[in-house]
Amino acid sequence: MPIDLEHFDFDQIIPRTATASEKWDGRLAKFGSADVAPLWVADMDFAVPTAVSDALLARARHPIYGYTLAEDGVYDSLITWLYQQHGWHVKREWIVLMPGVVPSIYAAVQALTLPTQGVIVQPPVYPPFVSAVTTHQRTVFANPLVLENGHYKMDLAQLETIAQQGAKLLLLCSPHNPVGRVWLRDELAGVLDIVRRYQLIVFSDEIHADLIYPQFKHIPLATLADAGDTVITAVAPSKTFNLAGLGLSALIIPNAHIRQQMADAFAQLHITALNPFSLTAWTAAYQHGGAWRDALMVYVADTCDAVMAYCAQHLPVIRPIKPEGTYLMWLDCRALAMSDTALQDFFIRQCGVGLNAGVSFGQGGSGYMRINLASPRAQVMAALAQVRLGWLSLDHA
Repeated sequence: MPIDLEHFDFDQIIPRTATASEKWDGRLAKFGSADVAPLWVADMDFAVPTAVSDALLARARHPIYGYTLAEDGVYDSLITWLYQQHGWHVKREWIVLMPGVVPSIYAAVQALTLPTQGVIVQPPVYPPFVSAVTTHQRTVFANPLVLENGHYKMDLAQLETIAQQGAKLLLLCSPHNPVGRVWLRDELAGVLDIVRRYQLIVFSDEIHADLIYPQFKHIPLATLADAGDTVITAVAPSKTFNLAGLGLSALIIPNAHIRQQMADAFAQLHITALNPFSLTAWTAAYQHGGAWRDALMVYVADTCDAVMAYCAQHLPVIRPIKPEGTYLMWLDCRALAMSDTALQDFFIRQCGVGLNAGVSFGQGGSGYMRINLASPRAQVMAALAQVRLGWLSLDHA
């Protein structure tokens, strides 16, 4: 069915300064300057679906915001969404509500591994994957992604080698942040083959699973797993519907023992995931946000194509890696021949653009930058024009 973009104004520029926005009001702390175009931290500059804001306003009109329960609709909305979007039949008892995916990664490392055991990560990868391991004094086992002809893939042979060396847990990013890969069925099946042979637990971060470009399809790892496999899947509406500030996610864990271990990890700290507004937004988004998400991905795909074309024509020194999923894009800036410190300084000082430094994503990130495409296209293209001017000025420096 054709998607009617006229019902969703993603071109609308909504001022976010003075709203305690990390992305906008945190620029001075992050970049040393408040005068940069912020295309970094992974939230969107788009208004949430109207159904979500309407539901929040309605809940806010009730003047008591006390301790809150997760009612049936919270679970049912997620179960229905996962079935409709991914064909995944999830049982309610598998679901554990959590305050966020990153805290869940930290809890998994702490609860499911011992200090003598290693945790496998696949860099370049979202930085908390590594910090969750080092914070708990576990050993990082790196299984770097391989870049071939502008396309990243997993090194399954090397994954098997390190799985033999005392690894207990694999942290999988699916779809992958920052490189934008949507893993194929054969790739995921290859991971599960190794997992079974070496009895690994897999924590599959699928927070970007609903942000897939039209020609690709996300496959939840758990849908390929056998009964004996131990797969923890992290999901949330936060990236999909721009609700990151509300802090609610879920772990889907068919294994009852592992499920209890994860619940206990938070219970020991008496941390609750529930508040009246996160639950309200969650239910409204999953029940009524599908058309908004569909239109969003058409819009972001067009922005992605515009960035690819602009760089090819006007900024050839930067080679974008076209994402298959997420609203993030990985920029190969190695042709600028700068150190990582100089590269970051170039974007901030010379161009006035705030991006995520590729080196922060670990091995394989040197010489790269990550750009967030989830802003009105005019803002994204204006930032690229600033980068072009900064690059051209280098020739005359």
